[in-house]
Amino acid sequence: MRRRGVVAGIFSSLAACGLSACGLVGAGPGGHGSPSPTSWNGRTLVVWLMQGDDQQAWMTSVRREFGRSYPGAKIDFEVQDWAGVQQKVTDALAQVNPPDVIDIGNTQTPYYAANGGLLQLTPYLTELGGQGWTKSMNASTLFRGKQYAAPWYAGNRVVMYNKLLWKKAGLGAPPQTMQEWQDDLARLRDTSGVSSALWLPGQNWYAFDGFLQDEGAQIVKESDGAWQGDLDSPAALRAAALFKKLQAFGSAPMDGNEANQAKDFAKGDVGCMIAMGYEGAQVVAANPALNGQIGWFPVPGATAGQPAKTFLGGSNLTVSQNSANKDLAVGFLRIALDDANEALMAKDSGFLPNRASLYGALTGNPYAQAAAKSVPYAGYTPLLPTWGNVETAPNPVTTLFLTPFLEGKDPDAAAQAADREMTDRLSWN
Repeated sequence: MRRRGVVAGIFSSLAACGLSACGLVGAGPGGHGSPSPTSWNGRTLVVWLMQGDDQQAWMTSVRREFGRSYPGAKIDFEVQDWAGVQQKVTDALAQVNPPDVIDIGNTQTPYYAANGGLLQLTPYLTELGGQGWTKSMNASTLFRGKQYAAPWYAGNRVVMYNKLLWKKAGLGAPPQTMQEWQDDLARLRDTSGVSSALWLPGQNWYAFDGFLQDEGAQIVKESDGAWQGDLDSPAALRAAALFKKLQAFGSAPMDGNEANQAKDFAKGDVGCMIAMGYEGAQVVAANPALNGQIGWFPVPGATAGQPAKTFLGGSNLTVSQNSANKDLAVGFLRIALDDANEALMAKDSGFLPNRASLYGALTGNPYAQAAAKSVPYAGYTPLLPTWGNVETAPNPVTTLFLTPFLEGKDPDAAAQAADREMTDRLSWN
């Protein structure tokens, strides 16, 4: 969904130190001992939340429960902008007194963990409820088999469609397979008043990443201990061919991205597009006539009942390795991620909670209900410490490979050019 940048940082050698070895004291109700109620007086836990993640009802609930569990202690929520955040977090984690808890993009976890900035949470999985976390969502919290973050919420891309145009084309229930979707797109394309059956900009990177995953393309490969681009693989070329076929059902630019696609959908002549839930609200804000006329379904897979794989973006919660309040920080995570607060975050944000047992909180949110069907099949861009370098604009996957492929350039040459650039970027520290 977001969270990228070219950064470097130096972190304390405390990275290898577990909580008990780092002088962790009791944390009261969190399960780390039983200090007196006055032991928390004057202590403040600094929590960095990203802009948009600062849901007021959730913050109020967490603050109230935290106060009951740790009387005398306070939470200082500080909201950060996404622009330039990776460098800012890198600098903060290298400090002697960093923020105690930091909300990070899920694909950033390997970067911070590799540099020693994050506390390993493996010993606290039972306390934090880790046994119930969705497997696909929890994959982003691991680095070299160890737990360095807790999954908080996620969202994946599904298909948003115009019910009015769907009805005008004589279409019924949403398609269950990729072939059915293409058949529906062909009917939409031939329907009066439809300018684009599918609006799919040629540099919609996260949509394309889903097609790569669904074809089994690895994007990168390891050779002699170094990571290299692998877009010239047969699987990647198949994914690009499918993307090209779908992209041709509309008039979205081959060299454009999805940043403003809600405005195009809001014009009322686009049959469908691959989107996130918040884009539905953007469409209605731009064109109130479409209120109640937007539907959602998972990107279909090859067979009915199994949606296609998609990129799973979201946020993880972490504890700084150098935090002076590790006891309170782990306790905060326990509270922030308990059933009541996790369900509250899902209900208010529309994003998926970190466990399927709480999907009931999504009732009444058609985007989230569609996304929940495909989340078991969702995945990530390569979870490598230096992957963020690849997505730094201009992203070579889309600019050197996908757009040239769509424009009819030699696919092998385009893939090799992108692979060379990816290989170079993956070597940056």
